[in-house]
Amino acid sequence: MSAMGWQQGLPPVLDERTRVVVLGSFPGQASLRAQQYYAHPRNQFWPILQDLLQQPLTALPYPDRLTVLLRHGLGLWDVYARCVRRGSLDSAIERAELNDLALLRKRCPALVAILHNGGESWRHARHTRALGVAVQRLPSTSPAHASWPLARKRAAWADALARYGVPLAWTPTEDAVEVGRA
Repeated sequence: MSAMGWQQGLPPVLDERTRVVVLGSFPGQASLRAQQYYAHPRNQFWPILQDLLQQPLTALPYPDRLTVLLRHGLGLWDVYARCVRRGSLDSAIERAELNDLALLRKRCPALVAILHNGGESWRHARHTRALGVAVQRLPSTSPAHASWPLARKRAAWADALARYGVPLAWTPTEDAVEVGRA
């Protein structure tokens, strides 16, 4: 994979129990190298989900993390199937090709919501709205999106996941609730 050649995204993580799909934009370089969603060590996706599900996700091997997500009705995918990009920033994405998002309705009969992880993914909300499910933008878990503190992101993610029926084991602290309202 050359620095400016076509890069292929990751396959979807979905099954018939998937109620909520988290859609990112396109995997960063660390994720592509590892062939794992959210593999960058500073990406906050796995720590946030670990807190909300009260599962030791960051300590588990990647296949076991995916099993936990699927057991909780969560799926993962990206809006882009492939693109040209130097580095990992969404702003560097060029010539992006969309995934066949209609596949979500076919593969996930229990689907009730799509949560866009960040602004680049959200740019394609018109495509996900066409699927007839709830669609919501969430703050990016990327290390490049540092304007929201972790507690505020966690509260936003907790609210959305609970709203769409994902069973959470996390109870917000008073500080997190205050930050989440900021």
